[in-house]
Order: sequence, then C-alpha cells, then structure tokens
Amino acid sequence: MPSPDEHDRVPRNRTRTDSRTDSRTGFRNRSITLLSIGHACVDVYQGAVASLVPFFVAERAYTYAAASGIVLAASLLSSVAQPVFGILTDRRAMPWLLPVSTVLGGLGIAASGLTGSYGLTLAFVAVSGIGVAAYHPESARVARLASGGSHSAMAWFSLGGNLGFAAAPLMVTAVVATGGLRLTPLLVLPALAGSVLCLPVLRALARDGHGGSGGTFAAGPDDRRSFVKLSLAVVCRSIVFVGLSTFVALYVKERMGGSTAAGTAALFVLYLGGAVGSVLGGSLAGRWDRVTVAGSSYLVSVFAVAGIVFVPGPAVYAFVALTSIGLYVPFSLQVTLGQDYLPSRVGTASGITLGLTVSIGGLAGPLVGRLADATSLRTALTPLIVMPVLSWLLFRSLPEPAAPQAAVTPPAVAPPTVTPPSRAARGARSAPADDRGSSRNSS
Repeated sequence: MPSPDEHDRVPRNRTRTDSRTDSRTGFRNRSITLLSIGHACVDVYQGAVASLVPFFVAERAYTYAAASGIVLAASLLSSVAQPVFGILTDRRAMPWLLPVSTVLGGLGIAASGLTGSYGLTLAFVAVSGIGVAAYHPESARVARLASGGSHSAMAWFSLGGNLGFAAAPLMVTAVVATGGLRLTPLLVLPALAGSVLCLPVLRALARDGHGGSGGTFAAGPDDRRSFVKLSLAVVCRSIVFVGLSTFVALYVKERMGGSTAAGTAALFVLYLGGAVGSVLGGSLAGRWDRVTVAGSSYLVSVFAVAGIVFVPGPAVYAFVALTSIGLYVPFSLQVTLGQDYLPSRVGTASGITLGLTVSIGGLAGPLVGRLADATSLRTALTPLIVMPVLSWLLFRSLPEPAAPQAAVTPPAVAPPTVTPPSRAARGARSAPADDRGSSRNSS
C-alpha cells in the first residue's frame, strides 16, 4: 500500500509542474503579443510607402514610373541589407536592433514628405527601408526564442506585421489627407511606441540567458535546394503583391470614377486580407502539410488576380480580398519552411524569406510603372496573373521538412534539468517516512 505521504507528494509535484507550464505559457503569450504589436509598428512603414504614392502623384505630379521608383527605393536597400543582418544575427545576437531599427523605419517615412526634392524623398524612404531590413531577421530570432518554436505563436507574430500593413492606408490617409505631405512627421508615432513595447521581452530573455545567444536550437542538415525553390516562389509572390500594393489604389480609383476613397479602400482591403490569410494559413497547416496548403493557395490566387484585372464594378473588392488571402495564407508558412530548410541558419533564412525575396518584388515595380505609362494600368497589371502560377509550380516540387518541434526540443527541456537536485532533496526529507512505512509493511 502506498503511504499517505506518497499520495500527498504526487499532487504536489503535478501542481508544481503545471505551475511551471502555466508560467512558461503566460510568458510566451505576453511576449508574442508585445512582439506582434511591435511588428505591426514596423510593417506599417512598409505599407506606408505604397499608401503615400497617390499623394506624391497628386501633390508633386509624379509619373507612374517616378512613383514606383519610390517603392523601389524602399525595397532596394532592404533586399541587400536584410540577408546581411540575417548572417550577422546567426553569428551574434543583436537584440538592440529591435528598438533602433523600429525608430529608423519611422523616421525615414516621417521625413519623406518634408522636401520637394525627388532625390531626398528617395533617400528618406531608403533609410526607412534599411530600418525595416534590420528589424526582421533579429525579430524572427527573438520571436522564435520567446515562442519556444511554436508555429501558432509565430503565426501570431506574422499577423502583427499584416495588421501593420493593413493599418498603413488608414494612418497615412488620416494624417496626409487633412494637411498634405507636410504632416508626415506625425507618422513617426507608431515607431516610438513599437520601440518601447519590445523592451520588456528583451529584458526577460536576457535574464534567462538568451539575450546574447544567436543559436539556441538543435540544427539538422540544411536542404539548400529546397530553400532556393522556396525563395523563388516567394519572389514570384512578392512581384504580384508589390505590383498590386503600388497600383491597385490608382487602378480602382480609375475604374470607380476617380474617387480617392475608393482607391484607399481597395488598398486597405488588400492589406487587411493578409491578416485573415495568416490566421487561416496556420489553421489549415494544422490539418494538411504546409507545402500543400501554400501551393493550393497560390492556385486560388491565379483566379483572384485575374478577377482584379478583368472583372468590372464593385466586385473588384471581393477579388482584392481573395487575392490578399490567397497570397498571405502561405506567408507565415514560408517563414517556418525556410527556417526548417536551413535549420543551422535561422537568421539567414528569415532575412531571405522575410526580406530579400520580398524586396526583390519591388524591383519589378518600375517595370510595371513604365508599362502603365506606355499603355494602361490594366495592360501593366495583366502579367501579374502569371506570378502565382509560377509559385504554384515551384511548390509542387517541394518536400515537407521534418517537424520543427524536434529542432526546439533542447530549449523546451532545458529548464527542468535544474530540478533533479530539488527532487532528490525532497526524497531525502521523505526517506524517514518511507522507511517507517517499510518497517510497518515488514512487520
């Protein structure tokens, strides 16, 4: 018969374990919430670039090609800088980059409306692009640490960026439409908030000994061939998304009788649908593998983009929403796929899938703009229909990598490794009771 002491000890041990689990879960949820909001405060500036384009065209009489060049300025340096920051964070953690890069991203956009010089406008937008580039690789590393490798937590982190994109047209329109480009300094406020929100997470990770560690997860073999295919698929996705985010407001405005509000609403729908797509992607990946979900989503996007270009009337908003969902269902899945294809280079993988491949899409913007200047916006947007077809074809040849939980096992079990001495101590303290029980049994 077990002694009463043994009965008492089991619930107490279970309670202590549950308490530790609840504490870790609470920390993860709080950290991911703060990081997600901070992510929104950074990505609002990526969306702000495209949102400012109609105001640059109206107030400064920029051509389509000149306007798309502004988007290019934000993307060009990001495309180079983001993988570099990824490589650096693989070698050494740089948590200070989160607040600094957030402020830098906001300052660039805030200053872009203060000068009539096209060259200075490009320079300020490029500064913002560098800030955004510096943020993403390190924030992905920090989010991975704070989430314990949870896919759902990483999806919520990605959702914050999507919501930032969605808020950009509303924020820019609310500020600039009331007083013109001279009010762009007010756009720095989200950056100031985001730089503060990340500080509690960084301090907590530093206390746990993760603040200065770049690689904390077990690394399996890299699948570089699959990672290259994935990167090409993300490039194709980026081309169609950047092309639409740059010109969909102007295109819908043109088709809906010259209403600026109609164009702004289309851009808002395009960005807001990304939030829906990210959540939906995480849910679908729980039933099917990530490669299947992402590939199927790109196939849906083919018909959705065609609807934007060719279907007349208010129905265009439905196709904008479907396109956004279709392009964003794979978004967070591609980030974790990239990390799983290159488990030994998580920062580099994040820098490429979140940065380089996305930024390369901005390089196609001026080509779309030049074609629109020479022909029409409809003609210029038509080639974008092909891009999700190419992404779908590339995903058909990708394997589903091993479950990421295996890569994060060491951090998950690391905290309990310090508990055996305390259990031994408790066992030593209970030994007399056990001995007395044994004596009673033997008698």
